[in-house]
Amino acid sequence: MPTPLDTVSLSQLRCFIAVIDSRSFASAARQLALTTSGVSKTISRLEAAYGLRLLHRSTHSISPTEAGESLIGPARALLKGAEDIDIILTHANASAATGNVRIGAPPAFVRRCLVPLLPTFAERHPDVVLDLRASDAIVDLAEVGLDLAIRSGPIDGLPGHVRLPWFKFDWIAFGSARYLERRGLPETPSDLAKHDLIGFRNTRTGLVEPWQFRDESVPRSPAWRFVTDDAESALLAAMNGAGIMWAPRWLAAEALASGMAIEVLPNWGGHTTPVSILRRGQTLLPARVRAVVDFLHGHAATFGEA
Repeated sequence: MPTPLDTVSLSQLRCFIAVIDSRSFASAARQLALTTSGVSKTISRLEAAYGLRLLHRSTHSISPTEAGESLIGPARALLKGAEDIDIILTHANASAATGNVRIGAPPAFVRRCLVPLLPTFAERHPDVVLDLRASDAIVDLAEVGLDLAIRSGPIDGLPGHVRLPWFKFDWIAFGSARYLERRGLPETPSDLAKHDLIGFRNTRTGLVEPWQFRDESVPRSPAWRFVTDDAESALLAAMNGAGIMWAPRWLAAEALASGMAIEVLPNWGGHTTPVSILRRGQTLLPARVRAVVDFLHGHAATFGEA
């Protein structure tokens, strides 16, 4: 005879855990690539199946009820068990790389680096579908349903994950050819004080990225002409002549190659940052995920120093 348990789905439990961890329907929705209302309705269906409340909802906060507190541990265990089942069944046919691979990466990296690789990947692995999730958030991959994540810089505070070094990129200063023709080329980092500067704010730290040249750095808080936490917006501003920008070389690669952008102070050299592929810490890696990791490693030199 059917019971309420028959109506409980992994997606409902995943939504519930995401809301518990983020204390926000909106944040959980971003992590899961769903709408806020979709997450809310999914949890409401779970509550309705048993006729109880799992969450205290208010305008300013979300917290688990007593029943919700009791569900957190078993829900995490069940999601982990489902992940293990997926791995086991995938390896039952280990030679076949098929299915979806969900990859989280910063929005600008998705557009500038991953999307151009899609045609080549599709030729090599026609049965693997790449599901790209654009986000800067560092999260537990299992809880948000990701197979891999692309992250730069140090990665701390995520036990149960494996960090695979991928490549290193250097930071550069550049401006549009039109802007530099009008304002002139700086000869030393101190000359940047005479120019309009575009700052990029790191969404994880909340700080504007410092401009770190070899032997000399621009002050952390110069007189910015424009500051944004969206890399594509900063690039668009630079290409429209708003000033000089400090950014990863991979972000400006296309504009530099076309001559629309010009690197400034190339002899001073910028600092380098490592990029890693983050995967779940399971012993067995599904064939579809392994195929993606191998493919990305094969293209490391496309973006920087392997």
